[in-house]
Amino acid sequence: MSTSNGRHGALALAALGVVYGDIGTSPLYTMKEVFAGSRHPVPIVPDNVLGILSMVFWSLVIVVTAKYVSFVMRADNKGEGGIMALMALALRPVREGSRRKAVILTMGLFGAALFYGDGVVTPAISVLSAVEGLEVVTPAFTPYILPICVVVLVGLFLIQRKGTGSVGALFGPVMLVWFLILGALGAINIVGNPGVMVALNPVYGIHFLASQPLLFFFALGGVVLALTGAEALYADMGHFGRRPISMSWLSLVLPALVLNYFGQGALLLADPAAIDNPFYLLAPKWALLPLVVVSTLATVIASQAVISGAFSLTQQAIQLGYSPRLEVQHTSAHEIGQIYLPAINWTLLVAVVALVLGFRSSTNLAAAYGIAVTGTMVITSVLAFCVTRWLWGWPLWRAALSTFPFFVIDVAYFSANLIKIGDGGWFPLVFGLGIFILLTVWKQGRALLASRLAAESIPVDAFIRSCDHGDVTRVPGTAVFLTNNPTGVPHALLHSLKHYKALHERIVFSTMTVLDIPRVSESQHITVERLNDHFWRVRLYYGFMDEPDLPAALEWCAEQGLELDMMDTTFFLGRETLIPKAKSDMAYWREKLFVAMFRNAGSAATYFKLPPNRVVELGAQVVL
Repeated sequence: MSTSNGRHGALALAALGVVYGDIGTSPLYTMKEVFAGSRHPVPIVPDNVLGILSMVFWSLVIVVTAKYVSFVMRADNKGEGGIMALMALALRPVREGSRRKAVILTMGLFGAALFYGDGVVTPAISVLSAVEGLEVVTPAFTPYILPICVVVLVGLFLIQRKGTGSVGALFGPVMLVWFLILGALGAINIVGNPGVMVALNPVYGIHFLASQPLLFFFALGGVVLALTGAEALYADMGHFGRRPISMSWLSLVLPALVLNYFGQGALLLADPAAIDNPFYLLAPKWALLPLVVVSTLATVIASQAVISGAFSLTQQAIQLGYSPRLEVQHTSAHEIGQIYLPAINWTLLVAVVALVLGFRSSTNLAAAYGIAVTGTMVITSVLAFCVTRWLWGWPLWRAALSTFPFFVIDVAYFSANLIKIGDGGWFPLVFGLGIFILLTVWKQGRALLASRLAAESIPVDAFIRSCDHGDVTRVPGTAVFLTNNPTGVPHALLHSLKHYKALHERIVFSTMTVLDIPRVSESQHITVERLNDHFWRVRLYYGFMDEPDLPAALEWCAEQGLELDMMDTTFFLGRETLIPKAKSDMAYWREKLFVAMFRNAGSAATYFKLPPNRVVELGAQVVL
């Protein structure tokens, strides 16, 4: 029992650095945005301060503790969480081709796309709000805020290719210190005005709503900043498990956040002028510079978690067929999840730096924050209802009672953020919409390409019979043909036969299927079917978080009667040249976009980890 508790404790410490970085740095800007935001700031009077504190506290309790920790995290997909895993669960009982499936797919993909928008805004606002503490130290630093922020962000993205393994061990301890500092700063200021703790009573939030409903609604757009990062609890569940994440939240993170927010409230009641930067003004003068350093470290860690999440989500999208193959570099020989995608890294860097230089302050950026977060929260609530109703088989009343209250709260937060679209909220929406278009175009284009190839293919059975009765020259060795259509002859095989006038002694048709589970054990990756003395069919099965390794998987064929010598095996790949056509099944502009994505997709040989000196690519033209 003690060993188990020790392991959970270690995981809980590690979770501090990965899971809670985003929500843990929210005190840097939340209260400032509520009371001094660019739109509809809340006047700093005692009733309003107590009402806002009550809203913050009960939002943390209801949305994070009740929704995510107690409810949504129960909807795990073989231990994995996140919007893509939840979408896979919601799709499991749905009939193929139904309207319900299309709706769930659309919501899940748009939720994933919004995550990328969040992934751009989080590093920008977090690091900028931390570096802005230098202005509190001395106004002389003001001209250097943006350059320092850009340097920190560029450095953060530059080290991504080295992996997080070497510095990851520091994340947990640094964030432990951070949360202890949050709690201590808050407690010190609460001592000066202990009456602020009455805001734990929800009556103060309800009174704020009843007396000033419009201002309450506008305030939701700022209060929601205290919840940014809540989705990470569910998304990172597969790395740490539900219990360690819950332990960290209930024992340290939640108390530290509440103390800090209430400490800022106590400070504002004592000195409304502290709204210039209520977080840093919690600290004594001598502690400001060290606090800026620790805050910057904490925001870098928070940004790191979001960047790593974007890498992981992209890998899942590639596996599920919603993204073209991209270069994936493994930064650790021991941890399979530590990956680096150069294309995603540099895209995020350009977008983040553009945001910082465009918005120039955390107050301006706060308008861009929140809408992506709340949009994802709404989608999570809807997908959670789908899982409870159709996968778990709950009665309608029970499924609705479990999810509808969360849905109403999420919609309220999302609606409050819609009014900030003109002030910057458009950015994560436009960025997310762009990602959504790319995901759907790729999926639709691949389906259209597969149908075109299938229409022109020859049935495998007929081809094998013709080879048996014909006079086909056989050459020694094994040829493996990769194909998406298990019943049709790969075009690469037909081109090979046309050019070489011969076939290998053994022909292996290899197809890959990605299942709606995170991972498949090595022994279950492969099934082998002998078609005759010369032809074999091999089916590969992977989870959406697995990394395909065809040569390694083929080693398991020996257990099912197919022994392969890799030094005597050649892999044949088809390389299609696509030609868009007007009045096709796909809009012409989407066809053109798909062709561009297809042309720039990564190599299939690299993706499947094929030895370069054993690969032959054969081209063909396909009219879409």
